[in-house]
Amino acid sequence: MKDLFQSADWKKEKHVPVIESLDSVKKGEILQIKITIGKEIPHPNKTEHHIAWIEVYFMPDGEKFPHQIGRAEFTSHGSSTEGPDTSTIYTHPEATLNFKTDKPGTILASSYCNIHGLWQNSKTLAVG
Repeated sequence: MKDLFQSADWKKEKHVPVIESLDSVKKGEILQIKITIGKEIPHPNKTEHHIAWIEVYFMPDGEKFPHQIGRAEFTSHGSSTEGPDTSTIYTHPEATLNFKTDKPGTILASSYCNIHGLWQNSKTLAVG
């Protein structure tokens, strides 16, 4: 199972989810998280090669399981009834989600490339 997800430095690898958020929040304060794929190196967005979805979880310190914060699916990759890459509609793999917590923990983001599989990244969140 440990090989299910791939990870790398998002500045050098176009598949890794980039997590943009504050590093700490006050208890109960709403935190906005922006997840982007291909921030430094653009990821292809074609019918034959694209990001299908992003999922975001929060793993509170001291708990056994993560909580799913949200999921974004990207379903337009240029295909139409005329064939692959014949449309002018392409979704961009980016999602913005909001949540609040009273516990510190780890934000976990995963993405799925239809050719290169599952990718992940994480970011620690402090709560004060």
